This record gives sequence, structure tokens and C-alpha cells, in this order.
Amino acid sequence: MFYKKINIVIILGILSLGSILLIQVVWIKKSIAIQHTNIAIHEKEDSLNLKQFSEDTHIALSKVLDEITKHNKQPTDTYGAVKQLRANYFTVDIDEELHPYYLESLLKHALYDEHVMQDFQYGIYDCFTDSIVFGNLIKHTKDNHYYSSDTLLNVSSEQLKWKKDGHYFTVYFPNIQANISNVNPESYSPWLFVVAIIIVVLFFFGYAITVIAKQKRLSEVKTDFINNMTHELKTPISTISLSSEMILKSDFSNDPERLKRYAGIIFKENKRLENQVERVLNVAKLDKQKLILQKTNLDIHQLIIEAKETFEFNQLEHEGKITLELNAINPIVFADQVHITNVVYNLLDNAIKYCKNTPEIIIRSTTEKKGINIEFEDNGLGIKKDDIRFIFDKFYRVPTGNLHNVKGFGLGLFYVKMIIEEHGGTIKVKSELGKGTTFYIWLPE
Repeated sequence: MFYKKINIVIILGILSLGSILLIQVVWIKKSIAIQHTNIAIHEKEDSLNLKQFSEDTHIALSKVLDEITKHNKQPTDTYGAVKQLRANYFTVDIDEELHPYYLESLLKHALYDEHVMQDFQYGIYDCFTDSIVFGNLIKHTKDNHYYSSDTLLNVSSEQLKWKKDGHYFTVYFPNIQANISNVNPESYSPWLFVVAIIIVVLFFFGYAITVIAKQKRLSEVKTDFINNMTHELKTPISTISLSSEMILKSDFSNDPERLKRYAGIIFKENKRLENQVERVLNVAKLDKQKLILQKTNLDIHQLIIEAKETFEFNQLEHEGKITLELNAINPIVFADQVHITNVVYNLLDNAIKYCKNTPEIIIRSTTEKKGINIEFEDNGLGIKKDDIRFIFDKFYRVPTGNLHNVKGFGLGLFYVKMIIEEHGGTIKVKSELGKGTTFYIWLPE
């Protein structure tokens, strides 16, 4: 049911992303079309304005040239004398001696008459040296065509004389764009923005799916924990209840051994409940970081030997065996005896619980990297690859459906990992389904 909902969420998310992408593409295409249209209009307007400016300037400069040459006794051919090198740069060829003041006045009046209201810069050049003889920048103001330049008034007439040979003057309009349009429709492409938006949305969508999946797994783990806890607590409570009821209803004056047996059952089941509650409380302490380790120099080999004897007496009395291959040179570690003992007992308990056949457990120890490496190898059910990455999570148990043939809360391996890490060690696991599991623990000296 949950996976069906997840699939629906994914499908709706993909449809939403597709719709957003489609709308964005249509919108961008329309925007680009409008942008190109506007650019074309602006280019056309700029082209018309520049064309009009060019014509007006040609007329004004032709009038200036005519005014300069009209007093010449010999006829002067002025055809082609006015040249436009760029949209804002003109040259005019002359053969007359020319005073800059006179030229400046003519330029001001002619440009004003043709409605060319622009700042301009003019220069007079010598054709033989191709060097500027005189130049000046004229700022356009309302009445500037009535006044001469202050710079020009300070120049003596001797400095303004040159031979009557080939000369030309130039007129440059600095405020007129040399190119019709500098707008590049691709320079402000919105596609990069759309791609960035899509990446962010996809990242959010993926993150949302991941969170939903984690919440789903957490929900399953909690449900499984509640089911397991209910099952684990129900059995000893039922046993204690039945035994207590038998003691209350029966007369054991002539059968004290039977009374003792029922009392023993109550004590044993009560101890079992106590151990289960203690396990949950230990994990709660670890979560709140209230656990204080009482470290001492501990002989890990001696601890493993005692655990082996305990399990062989209590759980492997009739079948199964634990083999020890303790080859570590220095078995002494600085650790908390109680918690390390619990770690060993948890791993042995799992090896026995998750084995359908006769349990065969091998415990090895070797010296490694200024510490001791301990291996717990069993011939149990094994663990699927998909489940291995979760086995150290709190409350997690390998899914078994509604079956509760293996007791536990899913706290054992979580507790083991936390204790090992609190001691500065590491724990790893390798498993093959149907063949068994091996846990590798490393503890520092």
C-alpha cells in the first residue's frame, strides 16, 4: 500500500515538473520572440535615425565646404570631398587656407541649421605629414553657435597659418554610436535560469522522496519494535500470571517442591523482564549521552572464555559448540568490563538465535594496529545485502513478516555498535545469506 502511494507521489511529481518545464519553455520562446522583435524594431529605428543623421551631417558639411570655396576665384570641384568613414566620423578635403575660428563658426551654424544638435570634435590635418594642425571639442549648448571657443581666442594668427596646399578637416561626434546596435539576444539567455530552477526542483523532489522513504522505514521499524516488545513482554507476564494463580488456588502444604518450582518460574520470568527493561534503559542512556564507562585493564581472552562456558552450560547443553582461536599477543584492553561483556553476550546470543541448524561458532583474536581484532563467525541464517546497512540502526530487525520466532527488540546490535565506538573501536560485518555471518571488532589497547 505504501509503495503504491510512493509511486503516485512520484508520478504526480514528474507530471508537475513536466508541466513547469513545458510552461517555462513556451514562455521563454515567446519572450525570445518578443525580444528579437524589439531588437529588430530598435535596430530599424537606430538605422533610420543614423541614416537621417548621416544625411543631415552631409548637407551641413557640404554647406561648410561651399562657404569656404565660394570666394575662390578659380572653380573648385567639391564632388566627393565629404566622406563618411564611420557612422560618427566624417572627413572633408579642402585646398584653401583656413582659419580654425572661421571653420568652427561655419560648423556650428551649419550643423545647427540642419538640426544636428550634438557635441562634436573637429580637427584640421596637413596631408603631407598626416598630422593634426589644430583641433577642438565643441560642447553643444543652446546658444553656442554665437560664440567662439576660449581656446581658439588664445591662439595667435601666426600659429594658424600654413601653406596653400592639400589639407583636410575631420568632424567626430563622440555621442553617436558607431554601431547600430550592441544588443546580443543570446547574452541574456533565460535558459540557464530555467536549468538552474529545474535542478533545484529536482533536488528538492529527490530529497522529499528520500525523506518519505526514511519515514516509511522508521514507521516500519517502530511498528516492528512495538510488535516485538509486546510479544517479548507478553510471554513472561503470562507465565508469571499463570504461576501466581496456581500458587493462590492450590494447596502446596503436602507438595513443597511444586511450590518451589512455581516460585522459580516466577523468579526466572521476572528476571527476564528485568533484563529486557534494562536493555532498553541502557540504549536510552546512550542516546542521552549519560553513559559513563568504568574502564579498567581487562583480559579479553578471559572474558571470552567465561562467556563460552556460560553459553555452553545454559544454551548449548545438548547441541552446538563454540570454538576459540585466541591468538592475540596482548589480550589486555582498557575497557568497561560490564559493557564489553554485554557486547560478547549479545553477539553470541544472536549467533545462536539466528541459526536453524546446530550452532557452530568460532571466536578468533589477533593483534592488529596497536589493538586487538576479535571475530565472531557463525553458521546461521545470514543477512541480505539490502539489510546489512541497517542492522546497527536502533530498533531495526531483519523483516520476518508477522512471525516472531526470534525474540528481541532490535536493540542488541545498536547497543554493540554504540559501546564499541564509545571505546574508540570499530565494528564491521560480512554475511552471506544461508551460510552465516562474521562480525569484526577492533578495540584499542
